[in-house]
Amino acid sequence: MGEILKSIWVLFLMLTFTILSAYILGDIFGTPSGNVALIKIDGEISISSNIFSNSVSSDKIVSEIKDANDNPNIKAILVEINSPGGSVVATKEIASALKSVNKTKVCWMREVAASGAYWIATTCDKIVADNFTITGSIGVTGSYLEFSGLFNKYGINYVRLVSGKEKDIGTPYREPTQEELNKVQGIIDSIRNAFVKEVAENRNLSVEYVDKIADGSIYTGEEAKSMGLVDAIGGKDKALDIIKESTNLTKIKLVEPKKEMTLVDMVSSMASREMFKFMTSNHFKLSAEYN
Repeated sequence: MGEILKSIWVLFLMLTFTILSAYILGDIFGTPSGNVALIKIDGEISISSNIFSNSVSSDKIVSEIKDANDNPNIKAILVEINSPGGSVVATKEIASALKSVNKTKVCWMREVAASGAYWIATTCDKIVADNFTITGSIGVTGSYLEFSGLFNKYGINYVRLVSGKEKDIGTPYREPTQEELNKVQGIIDSIRNAFVKEVAENRNLSVEYVDKIADGSIYTGEEAKSMGLVDAIGGKDKALDIIKESTNLTKIKLVEPKKEMTLVDMVSSMASREMFKFMTSNHFKLSAEYN
């Protein structure tokens, strides 16, 4: 049995080395051809992401945008969005990167493109949405839970040790003062006003108009179109037709950035299949029978 385990371990190491080598070489020498870059923003927008969260990293998206903009073969960018929004800073980073692109940009909004995701969409030349896409939600939230009443009920005390009176603003362990609430609300209002100005500028709308509708309400794609927040109703084909019209391309070949894979992803997806074949091979059966 020890020999079997040793063989499995050696095979595992060999597979890991092979997979990593293939991935690295493919990343270095792989040059996917095409004329329209497809960039997907799928999930909550954050600064960084990991295998345990359903989020999209602004670092990753910004890198993809820069690569597409620097590639002379890429004539346009199709931004596919299915996101409820997320981090303000991460959203702003992606929006700024898209605004700096000097190529045709069309946004295709799918099931949801709300809040920060809509902010990003407005940086594109045209926005396409389904009739029932949920969008809008122009605004900012900074709400949090506060447990002081529960603590008082059960005799739990919050021992406050801070270097300054505002150091623990937002802690859930005590009731905030009105001064603290006003300060946080001021920050939220400031970000919201910047959001409104960006949408107004990007969509060629008046600040007064956007300010009026920026109460956090969500809209269907159909409603958003009637309000000037969306340009066309349709799907991927509609978005591609708009790109053809804007670039005079007769044929479109989409280029999708390579999916970043972790060691866990590679080993679990590849080694598991190879391990199964090895364990069901004649070698394994004969060894098992012999033992």
